[in-house]
Amino acid sequence: MKSKPIINQAVWEKFVLSRPQANFLQSWNWGQFHQALGKKIFRLGFYQAGQLIGVALLIKEPARRGVHLTCSGGPLLDNHQTSFEFFITTVKVLAKKEGAIFIRLRPQVLNTLKNQQWFKARGFVAAPMHLHAETTWQLDLRPSPEELLMQMRKTTRQAIKKALQAGVEINITNEPEAINRLYDLQIETVKRAHFIPFAQEFLSQQWQIFKVADQARIFEARHRGQIVASAMIIFYGQEAVYHYSGSSVKAREINASHLLQWEAIQEAKQRGCRRYNFWGIAPEDKPKHRFQGVTVFKKGFGGFPVNYLHAQDLPLNLRYWLIYVFETSRRLTRRL
Repeated sequence: MKSKPIINQAVWEKFVLSRPQANFLQSWNWGQFHQALGKKIFRLGFYQAGQLIGVALLIKEPARRGVHLTCSGGPLLDNHQTSFEFFITTVKVLAKKEGAIFIRLRPQVLNTLKNQQWFKARGFVAAPMHLHAETTWQLDLRPSPEELLMQMRKTTRQAIKKALQAGVEINITNEPEAINRLYDLQIETVKRAHFIPFAQEFLSQQWQIFKVADQARIFEARHRGQIVASAMIIFYGQEAVYHYSGSSVKAREINASHLLQWEAIQEAKQRGCRRYNFWGIAPEDKPKHRFQGVTVFKKGFGGFPVNYLHAQDLPLNLRYWLIYVFETSRRLTRRL
C-alpha cells in the first residue's frame, strides 16, 4: 500500500462522492476554506495495486496550546480495518514532521461500543472536546412534501402556517453581502443564548468558497422588509446541512425560523438530496447542555438521531495530557 498527495480536484471529488460516508468535511472545498484561513492542509490518497482505495483531508491546527492534526468526517477508506493501519502509520510520520503533539479524528462512523473499543485498541483516547457535530438530527427527504409535513410535530406545522399568515417571506441568495447579514443576526442571537460566535472571517471565507461551487446558499426570512432570520445551508452530494444561523427576537415572535427551515428542506429535496442534516443537538443524557433549546426546535420537523463516534485523539507526546486537562476544563465551563 502507498500514499501520496492528491492535487487533482476531480480525482478527489469523484472518490469522496462515490462513498456512502461522503460528507462536506472531507470535500475539496473544505480544504480550500481552511487554506484561505491560512492553515496548512494535506490531501492524502491511499493506493493499493495502483488503485485509489482511500482519502483523508488533514488540517494542521497551529493552536497555542499545541500544534495538532485534525481529520473531520474521515478518513474515507475502503477495506477500513486493513487500510486504517496504514493510514495511521502514514499520518504519524506526517504529524511528527509537522511538530504535532497529537492527531484528532472524528471519523464518519457510528458511536457504537464496537467502534469505541476498536479505536481504543489502537492507542486512541476519547478526546476531551468534540470535533464538529457528533450528536446530530437528520431527516429522510425521500417522502413527498405532504408526507414530510405530516411527520412534523403538530406545533411545528402550525408555526409554519402562522409565519405565512404573518407575511414572512423567504429569499434564497448567493449575494456576497448575505454572509454579513447572517453574522449580524448571529451576534444578536449570542446576546440571548450566550454562546461563543463564529468569527466573521471564518463565516465569510467558507461562504465565498462554497457558494461559488453552488454548494451553499443563504436563506433569509423577511418580515415587512426587515431580515429577521438567516441560515447558511451546505449542499454536498446527497446531503444538505443546516450549518450556521442567526435570528432576531422578532423572528421568534412570528415563527420565521420555522418557515425558513421548511423552505430549506424543500430546496434540498429539489436538488436531489436524500438527507437533511440539522447538525448538532443536545445528547439525551445532558439536560443542561446549551443545545437543549435548539434541539426541541429541530426535532419538531421529524427525523431521527444519528450519533457519530466521539472525536478520538492519538497522543504523540506527553504534553498532550496537559492539553487534555485544559480542554476538559473548558468543555465543562461551556456546558458542552
